[in-house]
Amino acid sequence: MASDQELVRATACVIVDKLNSGEVTPLDLLDVLEKRIAEVDGQVNALPTLCFDRARTRAKALMKKPVGDRGPLAGMPIPIKDLTDVEGVLTTQGSPIYRDTIPARSDLVVEHLESSGGVIYAKSNTPEFGAGANTFNEVFGATLNPWDLSRSAAGSSGGAAVALATGMAWLAHGSDMGGSLRNPASFCGIVGMRPSIGRVAHTPIAKIDRNLGVQGPMARNVEDLALLLDAMSGEHPADPLSLPLLPASFLSAARSGKAPKRVAYSRDLGITPVDPEVAAITRKAAARFAEAGAIVEEAHPDLREAHECFHVLRAFDFAISKAALLRSRRDQLKPEIVWNIEEGLKLTVEQLERAEAQRVAMTARTLEFFKTYDLLLTPATIVAPFPIENRYVAECAGKKFDNYVEWLAIVYAITLVCCPALSLPCGFTASGLPVGLQMVAAPRGEAQLLAGAKVLEDILGLRGTTPIDPRIHSRPAK
Repeated sequence: MASDQELVRATACVIVDKLNSGEVTPLDLLDVLEKRIAEVDGQVNALPTLCFDRARTRAKALMKKPVGDRGPLAGMPIPIKDLTDVEGVLTTQGSPIYRDTIPARSDLVVEHLESSGGVIYAKSNTPEFGAGANTFNEVFGATLNPWDLSRSAAGSSGGAAVALATGMAWLAHGSDMGGSLRNPASFCGIVGMRPSIGRVAHTPIAKIDRNLGVQGPMARNVEDLALLLDAMSGEHPADPLSLPLLPASFLSAARSGKAPKRVAYSRDLGITPVDPEVAAITRKAAARFAEAGAIVEEAHPDLREAHECFHVLRAFDFAISKAALLRSRRDQLKPEIVWNIEEGLKLTVEQLERAEAQRVAMTARTLEFFKTYDLLLTPATIVAPFPIENRYVAECAGKKFDNYVEWLAIVYAITLVCCPALSLPCGFTASGLPVGLQMVAAPRGEAQLLAGAKVLEDILGLRGTTPIDPRIHSRPAK
């Protein structure tokens, strides 16, 4: 068997091949992860809840099956974001209200991952109820960025991104409403993808057709991301929005080598300030698509209503899902959660009508845009990783934001228009901090998105930058 260090650095696709060949077992991998977590998690606080006993029980049961019957993940260990229920495992949602909650049943997405051969061994840290793109909460504290421990890992899937970046996971589950898979991927130098609505089935909560938030995959590279998306995808009758599996796998799409013919780059989507260094790094990366024969132009769809639309629809989502907690446990909610819920409770039907109409209009314009362009490229975040003590980004490039979510417009605008999107590592700041390129395809265009992302990943040559050991100070990337 390969050494622990070799296994930690191996890709998920290589690990699955080793599982299928019998070179390693799921139990071997759990041993490697338990040792790696003991070595580094004390510095970054990414995986606050571990469930190795449960994982080993599940792994032993899986190993009784023939290798060919163990599913596409074949016994691959997976951490689950702490917003999502795992049967018998502490699930806090980052809230003191749920500090001691142990669910009796797993969410559909967890059940599906386990039926696909995934082995759950940990819960990854998240901000309270996933709100705010900085991973800290009163239950477990803050998750630190391994590239510079004084910096934020973003959020809300911050623990998952850090686990990947530090070699405490080969693949990870996350979720995304306003960039929660894409922002931490950008800050941590890994890949995170928001799939199309319905691509990954999950348990409906509070509203049967809630669709601002979706579940999705995170990995260290595009092929590994596609592998996990294949394992997560598929319809389920309990999720009426869920989509059936496609005839061809997403992994085959990622490996197809199919480059886009025409791509658009936008530094700001016309709606947000962007740090000049981040804009320069992402523009340079986007321009390199020309090396694959693609035409690269500066353009974006008209998304001018995104701020108003997202503010209203997000507030409504918080009201329908959390108003009962505001009434009964207000003193245990962080100020940002209270603000979100109260904003939702103040909404009128006319405001909701306007926001839904804005979303329809923006989506229609975006669909028209994708008749000309195969992909849309933007910065995944408008700033490099910021100091961990800052709860959020209050201003950028001289503009002060009106609220604590406005700095996320470059990702939440894409949420509103129902497109799949991922963050691909595309370079480093002068101080050695990662920068992500947001890549967007038309709705349900994950195959085209993954193919293009893999082509650009190969051109940029940054695959293999992670995992890293946590660092005290920023340093230029080699």
